[in-house]
Amino acid sequence: ISKMDRENADFGRALDSLTERFGRHLVPLQVPVGSEASFSGVINVLAKDADVPEELQSEVDDAMERLTEAVAEIDDELADKYLEGEEITEVEIRAGLIKGIREATLVPVLAGSPPNSIGVTELLDVIADYMPSPADVGNVSVTTVGTDGESELACDSDGPLAALVFKTAADPFVGRLSYFRVYSGTLGSDSQCWNANKSEAERVGQVFVVNGKSQDSLDSLAAGDIGALSRLNSVVTGDTISSRENPIVIEGLNFPIPVHHMAVSPKTKADVDKMTSSLSRIVEEDPSLIVSRDEQTLEVIMQGLGDTHLDVAIEKMKRKFGVELEMSIPRVPYMETISRRARVEYRHKKQSGGHGQFGHVWLEVEPLPRGSGFEFAQSIVGGVVPREYIPAVEKGVRSALDGGVVAGFPVIDFKATLVDGSFHTVDSSGVSFEIAGGHAATKGMAQAGPVLLEPIMKVDITVPDEFTGDIIGDLNGRRGRIQGMVPNGDGTTTINCEAPRAEMLTYATDLRSQTQGQGSFTLEFDHYEDVPQHLVDQVVQSMSGEPESAQARS
Repeated sequence: ISKMDRENADFGRALDSLTERFGRHLVPLQVPVGSEASFSGVINVLAKDADVPEELQSEVDDAMERLTEAVAEIDDELADKYLEGEEITEVEIRAGLIKGIREATLVPVLAGSPPNSIGVTELLDVIADYMPSPADVGNVSVTTVGTDGESELACDSDGPLAALVFKTAADPFVGRLSYFRVYSGTLGSDSQCWNANKSEAERVGQVFVVNGKSQDSLDSLAAGDIGALSRLNSVVTGDTISSRENPIVIEGLNFPIPVHHMAVSPKTKADVDKMTSSLSRIVEEDPSLIVSRDEQTLEVIMQGLGDTHLDVAIEKMKRKFGVELEMSIPRVPYMETISRRARVEYRHKKQSGGHGQFGHVWLEVEPLPRGSGFEFAQSIVGGVVPREYIPAVEKGVRSALDGGVVAGFPVIDFKATLVDGSFHTVDSSGVSFEIAGGHAATKGMAQAGPVLLEPIMKVDITVPDEFTGDIIGDLNGRRGRIQGMVPNGDGTTTINCEAPRAEMLTYATDLRSQTQGQGSFTLEFDHYEDVPQHLVDQVVQSMSGEPESAQARS
């Protein structure tokens, strides 16, 4: 339990909440000294020689009793001793704690404040004293490239090489660092290895272990060790380092789906050139971040697990790469379509001395089922529009669909059929018919019941049962449609719903606030729907000055 120095931090309350959520197998190994701003240290309940203030003695005794009881519950012999009132020794408690942690029947709970260096050394001691060594954990499931099925790989330094890269970091002095754990075999300095995921050779320079900000060089690292390599070419987080002769792949890390989206842009002109490379490097370090470019809004979108996650990433880029970025709420990628058929004519005629311009078309436009995209057809008879000009008409129509007549958003699910027209033997050209086709399409949109569409997201929200009613009420206020509710059997419920993307732009932050940080959700695009008529003007107004409208272009 971190941040014990913060205002309103309460170790006992946090422990009670964890116990209520996860069960009695959570056991405190420490009692905090002081609270909030006065938090100054921790007391190890297993340390017989600990200097315990008189006012904390009862808390230490209670924690020791809880630990003893928890250890007795997972060992029949200790349970008998406990029930018969016999003393369970410190050695037996420590052995039981090791057994419980290894079997995942006990979870130790510690306290600390890393910025103040309180509890950090004690945490490392607990890891060293009680956590299982790699040899105790058992075999790991692996796949050999080119074979079917999985096999078991033991933690053996004489076995085939298999090391999983679990973290990538950009170091200002040595470049990109790849942190790895050796699951089998031995990885030596100045050797050749193989990226089994990408089937690419890698040259290993110096193998080292990281101690804080320093790197200590070693000749090799064996099964169970954790180390780092620099300047690997193809290796990223989740890849397996093995040998070319025995390409083994360990299942990589499963990263949570990012649900918080923000648009990022350079703060100054000086940041423009550094932005792309910095974003690439930060994603290498943290694969749970996703950076993409919205092809419609042309914004660079950064996705993370929450606002804090993105804030940390932005601050890290400023600190490590010297680039300053600003975040803003992304624009919604609205679309437009039409709702009925229309038949329109457009004649493009321009005379300016010499050869003029002439293109004359009749178009029939009609809506298509959602998701169909764009279709172009022609039913010209008798060559009233020469065949060589028909592709130009289609090109003009396609260009017009880049911006509809409602608010200038791209037009989808639209069919245009060239049914008639005329040409001039001297003045007609491909450009003339392209212009005529574009203007006819725009005219057709205006007469065919133009409709504004918004993206609808599929949302799955998991919250503690006591928040279910409030969350459903909030979703209704966001124009959400509840599709179902599934009790999970652990005091939580998953709510399935559909909701407009426009209403979910800040949902990661809002849900955390509404559920005291206990809610989670996933969302993905599902389909497009008509924007309710009473909201169309509001959307158009909010987007004024964004996409250039078709009317403005014409």
